[in-house]
Amino acid sequence: LDAHGSYLKPDEDKKSKHKTAVKKKTLNPEFNEEFFYEIKHGDLAKKTLEVTVWDYDIGKSNDFIGGVVLGINAKGERLKHWFDCLKNKDKKIERWHTLTNELPGAVLSD
Repeated sequence: LDAHGSYLKPDEDKKSKHKTAVKKKTLNPEFNEEFFYEIKHGDLAKKTLEVTVWDYDIGKSNDFIGGVVLGINAKGERLKHWFDCLKNKDKKIERWHTLTNELPGAVLSD
């Protein structure tokens, strides 16, 4: 059972958490879902978008599969994507990103 979720951080009251539907019985899940965040464009530069993918096993703790973080502290293509989003207000900027196996630090506290 696989699911993924996203946060726009920092997020004190966890209102930004979004979760996809769970994809059952697959090791190659495909998520085609959109999340919307209402935020002032001027505040976006101070935020980080964190996407994580998890394997849910009943009766066991969830296994972290991979994730991607977009924001001012990202590197390479992830940083470029973030800058493109900041520069192109109200435009949809789509990119493919490879998941990394680094668990974002902020997730550990949830």
